Amino acid sequence: MRTIQLTIISAFTFAALGVFSAPLANAQKYKVDADKPEFDDLRSPEFGGGKQKAFKPKEWLEIEASFKVKMSPEPPSKTAERILVKWYVAVEHPDKKGAFLLLTKDITYVNIPLGEELFTSVYLSPASVKRLTGSDRAGKKAVHLVGYEILVNGAKVAEKSNKEKPGWWNTASNKISRSDSVPLLDKSETVFAHMWWDRYAEILKERR
Repeated sequence: MRTIQLTIISAFTFAALGVFSAPLANAQKYKVDADKPEFDDLRSPEFGGGKQKAFKPKEWLEIEASFKVKMSPEPPSKTAERILVKWYVAVEHPDKKGAFLLLTKDITYVNIPLGEELFTSVYLSPASVKRLTGSDRAGKKAVHLVGYEILVNGAKVAEKSNKEKPGWWNTASNKISRSDSVPLLDKSETVFAHMWWDRYAEILKERR
């Protein structure tokens, strides 16, 4: 009887191990190659068609970075379902000399082609640039530090910074304070939403 009981217990034990080890054996590993963020001043585009109105295009500040996602084993779709990019931008405080505002933006991207160079980006509108610098054409000068993290299923798989060591955004400092008074925008929230479509990863739009 004892032998039979042990045999039954062993059978259940191995079965349980098989159940729990199967997902682990089939777990996909992610690798992300990411580059440092870069800056560019872009004027508001002028589109043809329809009634034209006179206006003077102003400059946006664009911050973008390229990345490439790899998975092992690679799924038949050759596509990653989604990733999260967390941006951190420290800009000069418009009212306190020597102080900085930390602006943040989380962007979820979906249907990311594997092994393909894509870009993630955030923007400061002309109005935000004006507020930070007092000028319509000084967006780059307002930026002190820029960094970002890429997460998959809640796990960080890449991080980059333009100057300081990545992770500076988690370091307490009496010179940097978080703020949402000057919004960071993703590409879909700007006048560039439908431009250079295939250059950028596809943004998941939240339902309202």
